[in-house]
Amino acid sequence: MEMGKKLLAAGQLADALSHFHAAVDGDPKNYLAYYRRATVFLAMGKSKSALPDLSRVIELKPDFTSARLQRGNLLLKQGKLDEAESDFKKVLKSKPSHKEEKDATSQLAKSDELQRLVAQARRSYGSKDYMTAAAQLDAVIETCIWDVASREMRADCFIQMGEMEKAIGDLKALSKLKNDNTQAFYKLSTIYYNLGDHEMSLNEVRECLKLDPDHKQCFSHYKQVKKLNKQILSAEELIREQRYEDAVSKYEDVMKTEPNVPQFSLLAKERICHALSQAQQASRAVSVCSEVLQSDPENVNVLKDRAEAYVQDEQYENAMKDYETAAKHSENDHQIKEGLERAQRLLKQSQRRDYYKILGVKRTAQKKEIIRAYRKLAQQWHPDNFQDPEEKKKAEKKFIDIAQAKEVLTDPEMRTKFDHGEDPMDPESQQGHHHPFHGGFHGFQGFNPFGSGPFNFKFNFN
Repeated sequence: MEMGKKLLAAGQLADALSHFHAAVDGDPKNYLAYYRRATVFLAMGKSKSALPDLSRVIELKPDFTSARLQRGNLLLKQGKLDEAESDFKKVLKSKPSHKEEKDATSQLAKSDELQRLVAQARRSYGSKDYMTAAAQLDAVIETCIWDVASREMRADCFIQMGEMEKAIGDLKALSKLKNDNTQAFYKLSTIYYNLGDHEMSLNEVRECLKLDPDHKQCFSHYKQVKKLNKQILSAEELIREQRYEDAVSKYEDVMKTEPNVPQFSLLAKERICHALSQAQQASRAVSVCSEVLQSDPENVNVLKDRAEAYVQDEQYENAMKDYETAAKHSENDHQIKEGLERAQRLLKQSQRRDYYKILGVKRTAQKKEIIRAYRKLAQQWHPDNFQDPEEKKKAEKKFIDIAQAKEVLTDPEMRTKFDHGEDPMDPESQQGHHHPFHGGFHGFQGFNPFGSGPFNFKFNFN
């Protein structure tokens, strides 16, 4: 026993516990061995294990007031108020020390007050005054920290009030306070599901089935969550693989699988918005993104995706508005900053020359399509086709524009610069950079674009 006390005093709790285990096994009627072991359990935070030892001490030695006072305190924390009150009264009827008497009197008064609060909370809960009931239970649980019944009632109050994060906190505590608490795991899973968190919902329902594989509610819910989770993971994999139309289709399946939980519909539409934006399906992306933003106007990801779709649709001012709104909610996002600057450059550029419009092709046009459009327009606007001096002058300008557009859009580096709002043919943005058309027709080196006769010119169509 003395060795155990020394180990306990030295903080060697595991060794002290082993010592007192041996002492109890050696002498099952040694109340001090039980009391010392209970003390070690309490020091280790294992109050559930300490309680039976304290009860055994009181059984062996009913006048051991210290053990009874400690058991009363544990029972109070568990919310077993009647049992706690009985212990405190018995302490006062024995011959307690001054400190024990003072502690028992204080705890007895606290127990009476807690019983009154519990009764009030039950009445409030019964009359569906959940806010009042929750406030009353707050006061109870502040002392009765292991009180399962009060936490269950408060969790239900929070659910009724729509305070789901608070309900989750109580239910997580309940899953640990009460053994085999399948109902707590089931409620956690359904709350996470209704919040749109399919992964957490799946984790919690699996915990329920670990405790009871045949639990009907949990098994039925598990099948639904598992199916939905699989569809969402599959859709995200398709996005990573840049199979955007397939991802859209998969997220449409998600909405069919769970049409009754708004959060999943919102999630699906948010990701469809992203996929369509990445696929450069601008008008469809704007439509879906706008639908999401009606419900969630501060969604930064959707604002960025819609802004990108607006850029693709050449609605630069709308793109700038979306980037500016997004920046208010995510100040340090470099993608927003770069996107806004790009939209500003493209707006400025659109007010000048647009090489895509000059050739009449889309921004997504491939090189072959660009060259085909160039050939057709070059033949149409060759200055040799025009005799009138004014018309010839107009054709010359048009012909230069067409040639420059072809030059920029068939050169990957120049096209990338243009797509980011920089005009490779603009001397202001290309200071010190020589390009073949600078200075008009004299800049064409190696051939005369206006040879004799119609269409007598040499172009490099490669």
